[in-house]
Amino acid sequence: MPCLVASIAFFFPRIAIVLLVIFSDYIGRGFDSLLWPVLGFFFMPYTTLAFAFAINHHGSVEGLYLGLVIFAALADFGVIGSSSRSARCARKGLAR
Repeated sequence: MPCLVASIAFFFPRIAIVLLVIFSDYIGRGFDSLLWPVLGFFFMPYTTLAFAFAINHHGSVEGLYLGLVIFAALADFGVIGSSSRSARCARKGLAR
């Protein structure tokens, strides 16, 4: 089951967040308030999942877990940047 959740999280992070909220308290244990998971769901889903993983498995974000959160943030920024580049190319009529 954990491999299935990890696969879903890799390809569909928002679906993984919704499933974790519905079927477990994994996201709730990672965050103190409801604001950060909701913002993370919309803007940085990989970072939200990585932060919840770090808090649930280590208790804090340090060491390798900090590297994981930084990598997730870079992945989120890459996804955001890639989509804006594609939109710019589409407006100009350029192919990728």
